[in-house]
Formats: sequence, structure tokens, C-alpha cells
Amino acid sequence: MAYVDLHSHVLYGLDDGAPDQSTAVAMLDGLAALGISEQCVTPHQKAGQYLPDWDRIEQTLSQLETVRKPTHPTLRLGAENMWDDVFYQRAADGTIPHYRGTSAFLVEIPPSLIPVGMADRLFKFRMAGKLPVLAHPERYHQLWDNDDLARTLRASCAFVVDLGAVGGFHGKRETKAARHLLECGLATAVATDAHQLGDLQQAAAGLAWIDKKLGHAAVTRLFDHAPRAILTGELPD
Repeated sequence: MAYVDLHSHVLYGLDDGAPDQSTAVAMLDGLAALGISEQCVTPHQKAGQYLPDWDRIEQTLSQLETVRKPTHPTLRLGAENMWDDVFYQRAADGTIPHYRGTSAFLVEIPPSLIPVGMADRLFKFRMAGKLPVLAHPERYHQLWDNDDLARTLRASCAFVVDLGAVGGFHGKRETKAARHLLECGLATAVATDAHQLGDLQQAAAGLAWIDKKLGHAAVTRLFDHAPRAILTGELPD
């Protein structure tokens, strides 16, 4: 197994993820045990809550690299960008933090509100050669029971479902939505979205559900092939 995880909060002391270096190392141990060979570290970029300075993020990554074991996944820096005023300004300036070395970037939206003009904005990003990657689409209320809207957004961005939700740990409605997106083929990929060590057990449960219900080929596609394609700038079918 050589999985690629597109979403985690392993970088410590920056947001609501790992609080310290020892926790981050323990999380890397757990991620390696899941079979992950490449770990994207995506600290929050969220106005008014978690907006760590980029130099601090780079410094924390460098510090984590010094204690990363050979058995741990390699690390790729990214960010979880909230669709807010900071994001709008960065979109205008061309400074949205991407997955390092790629045209893809991770974005989230408020659970209860689809931003006005989001579908058009996603399309424009694609026309500009960028690949939006939507974090945890199962959380967004307006996508519940609205596959037409989901397909419209999915046409211009990748949907990355949280494995913890698939495993049944993020709420009944979120679990139903996550599993539906997988079963109907709207989910592009899956990720751990790991904030703490316990999240990795939840991710393992999500992988087990996919393996049982959809088959191991689906696990490989969603947690290996599709994430790798995304990091090349490709939007998988």
C-alpha cells in the first residue's frame, strides 16, 4: 500500500490540529501504519480564527522534517483555505496557497452556506489552469439531497470526503452524505483530515467501510490513484 492523504493537520501548534511536536510524530506513526506514503499537511487559513503566518508554517514544517522517521510518509505542504475575505483577496492577487509544486489547492466553505457564485468561480479557476479541491463536501447542508448542485460543483472541482465521516464518526447526516457521495460516484477521493491521533482509528474504519461496500479497487482509486492525479493538476472522473 502506498496511499496519498490530501488533508491533515499534522503541523503542530498552528491551528486545531496537533498541539506539539511529539503528538505530530505520533500521528505520523499512525499515518504510516495506515499505509500512507505521502502526507499533505494543510493548516487552516481562516480569517479571524486560524491564520498563521506563512513563515511560521514553513518553520514548523522544517522542524517536523528534522524528526520525521524514514518509515513516515513524505510531507507536502498545502493549506486548508476557507472561502472568506482573505481567500477572495488571494484569488484576486493570485496568492492562494496551493499544494506545493502543483496547480491544485484545498478549499472549504461554511457548512450552512454555499457562497454566491461559487460554481462560476470554480469554473474560472479551472479555465485559469488551477484545480480546486473541496474538503469534506459531506458537511455542506445545501449538498444534502441535491445531487444536481453537487454535480454542478463537481464538474469544476475535486470532492474529497473525510474518512471519519465515512466511518460514522462525524454525525449521522454527515455519514449518510459521505457514503452517498461515494456510492453515487461523486466523491473524487478520500482523506483523513486528521487533527489528532484518534482520528486515525476513525479513518481506518472509513477505509474498512469502503473496502467492504465498494471493494478494494475503490479504496485504491480513492486513496491512491485519484489523489496522485489531483497533485498533477488532473480532475479525475
